[in-house]
Amino acid sequence: MMLRRASCTLLPRSAAAAAAAMRTSVRPFSSDLPAEQPLDSAFVDAWKKLIPNIEPPKTPLSFMKPRPPTPSAIPSKLTVNFVLPYQSELASKEVDMVIVPATTGQMGVLPGHVATIAELKPGILSVHEGNDVTKYFVSSGFAFIHANSFADIVAVEAVPVDRIDPSLVQKGLADFTQKLNSASTDLEKAEAQIGVDVHSALNSALTG
Repeated sequence: MMLRRASCTLLPRSAAAAAAAMRTSVRPFSSDLPAEQPLDSAFVDAWKKLIPNIEPPKTPLSFMKPRPPTPSAIPSKLTVNFVLPYQSELASKEVDMVIVPATTGQMGVLPGHVATIAELKPGILSVHEGNDVTKYFVSSGFAFIHANSFADIVAVEAVPVDRIDPSLVQKGLADFTQKLNSASTDLEKAEAQIGVDVHSALNSALTG
């Protein structure tokens, strides 16, 4: 009986002590905001005087000519910019159509084409202007088709098809095919496969 009475008197005190300890050891939540620090009025006044005299930093877009707005009617011509890292092949050239070697297949672009970004693979880029067709072999790059009938084509390497030597293409294809067959490492296989793909596309461009 004495033990039971002792436990009954001790339990409430233990529970009360535990609750008090929890109240005193509660940690603040991470969302609790600290007390607001007083502002340095002198610094704020000086900063407000300086702000109107600071020009915002310029980005590359600041130096570009604004794009013409999207016309209400589809224009009769497609304006093409075709650039390489070292030169510009076409600058604001108005043409009837371009066909680009996208990774998803040959893609024809006419005036009024929906806005698209296409990655280019090794192949033929053809520029159609009336009855004249100019063909370039491109190694890789991107084509940016805008809704206002502008197309920006950026290629890593490009050369007119009529300047390609077929004998050098055949020799390069044979050399890289031999390298691919004798490659012993993954790196050698990858490098040889790239050479085979590029020269195969060159060969198709000349014979197709």
